[in-house]
Amino acid sequence: MKDSDGTPNVILRLSKSFLVMAIAFFATLVAFGNVTDYDSNFAFVQHVFSMDTIFPEASIKYRAIDTPWMHHAGYLFIILLEALTALLCWVGGFKLLANRNAPAIEFNKSKGVAIAGLTLGFLTWQVGFMSMGGEWFGMWMSESWNGVPSAFRIFMTMLGVLIYLALPETDLE
Repeated sequence: MKDSDGTPNVILRLSKSFLVMAIAFFATLVAFGNVTDYDSNFAFVQHVFSMDTIFPEASIKYRAIDTPWMHHAGYLFIILLEALTALLCWVGGFKLLANRNAPAIEFNKSKGVAIAGLTLGFLTWQVGFMSMGGEWFGMWMSESWNGVPSAFRIFMTMLGVLIYLALPETDLE
């Protein structure tokens, strides 16, 4: 979209760039927190995998994973996905920023890395936390280790940014 003087709508493009970078900042803080405060956040994964705080009468407890190395492997995988989400969103956000004055076709082409980062972030929180943690491991039943509301808030925010970013730019004559 162009402004009335025929130039690309830089404000809209800056908005898209900075929203992607905001997600990058969030994912960076989450990954950093999980690395620097490993034990506190590891306890969350451990309790979810062990299913030790879900309803006592729940018939899904056979899904529990009580093997400590698998708790660590799962947690490290989560940290890797969060860090990769951050990296892709940082690279994508700066790529968008660098192309803010480019023709619409070029700006649209520069969205790929940001879209990949936002998609990975969405999948991490929706599949990892909401589906696997919430439904498979019954995290929603836990009064003390329920991350479903937070995961929902996070992946919906990412989805909103992803939808906004995916809206194509056009150079109107």
